[in-house]
Amino acid sequence: MSQAEVLRMKPPLVPLATLIGRELRNEKVEKPFVKYGQAALAKKGEDYFLVKPDCQRIPGNPASSFSVFAIFDGHNGISAAIFAKENLLSNVLSAIPQGISRGEWLQALPRALVAGFVKTDIEFQQRGETSGTTVTFVVIDGWTVTVASVGDSRCILDTQGGIVSLLTVDHRLEENAEERERVTASGGEVGRLNVFGGNEVGPLRCWPGGLCLSRSIGDTDVGEFIVPIPHVKQVKLSNAGGRLIIASDGIWDALSSDMAAKSCRGLPADLGAKMVVKEALRSRGLKDDTTCLVVDIIPSDQPVLPSTPRKKQNMLSSILFRKKSLNFTNKTTNRLSAIGVVEELFEEGSAVLAERLGKDFPTNANSGIFRCAVCQVDQPPAEGLTLSSGPFFSHGSKRWEGPFLCTNCQKKKDAMEGKRPSRPAVVA
Repeated sequence: MSQAEVLRMKPPLVPLATLIGRELRNEKVEKPFVKYGQAALAKKGEDYFLVKPDCQRIPGNPASSFSVFAIFDGHNGISAAIFAKENLLSNVLSAIPQGISRGEWLQALPRALVAGFVKTDIEFQQRGETSGTTVTFVVIDGWTVTVASVGDSRCILDTQGGIVSLLTVDHRLEENAEERERVTASGGEVGRLNVFGGNEVGPLRCWPGGLCLSRSIGDTDVGEFIVPIPHVKQVKLSNAGGRLIIASDGIWDALSSDMAAKSCRGLPADLGAKMVVKEALRSRGLKDDTTCLVVDIIPSDQPVLPSTPRKKQNMLSSILFRKKSLNFTNKTTNRLSAIGVVEELFEEGSAVLAERLGKDFPTNANSGIFRCAVCQVDQPPAEGLTLSSGPFFSHGSKRWEGPFLCTNCQKKKDAMEGKRPSRPAVVA
């Protein structure tokens, strides 16, 4: 069979909004139940979590409900973790246009997550505090799950058949060669801690600061090459449902993804979270803050998530839900969920802001006002930067081809790319 014949046999890609529209018209899929549990053990007291199961896209309309779950693992203090917990959700939602359909809302969510993370980082750094935090931020709307993350907290998905999938990427310098290259290219140095005698010990760290992570919110004293731009992945579950395990590295340093999933199978979410923490403690002891959220996405006709024996992941399942490149941008798949397949709707992990925000920039046609794609502040073009102008470009810098950014957010973008030193202005 020729390649052309193979291509003709492949079904066309179907946008997310079309898939959702078909479901609503055919009334084949009811909205699932979301049940959750939480457990934690404190060592330093720097882990925080967010549980909001009753959010609404349209205020006062229960049919527009969605849920948010998040883990914030602070370091060098708790202020960044607390600030992100209190402000990140509102910053994300402010970056989503009003008056759009559910399908359009879900398609806008990945970009809004990027803007919300960066805005939260800018606002926190303006406070002049030096702590930082990882973030794993999960939005559940019906069967669609969207996960944004910086740092090394993790979210896994356990689906029917016992297939465990990782929905996040660890931003540890020790384990991520691409991030090491990016940090050094942006002006940072990567190396281990030197002790007396010249011996190097411990994990790879970024200098100045000695942080083991390449992405976080906060960390003003480390350098802007530690970026808040999240890896984002969006999937659509089949109507068989699934279980999410969201946890700080106190869990993942002790348990593999498979071990964590296996330790709580067959248990309700609240007991499952406690069992994951208990298993991590038994495996490694309490060496770090250990926080776990277990979230079950359950078919409406089933009281609990059904327990199934683990099956070996074969070639078929690898094809149906395979890891895509981090350069995978705004692509959809048309894989049928009726046979228990998870549809991978979107994945992007680039640390380049232009690649994450797109090239469109909304304006008010009558007033000529531009809205900053990050902080959502309306400004005349003269007070910010458009596509082709701006006072912050050196002669050798590449022309900015992203959406409109205000002056402050453009400074942040340039600093993250190593184009200029960044000393955030402290708000008194």
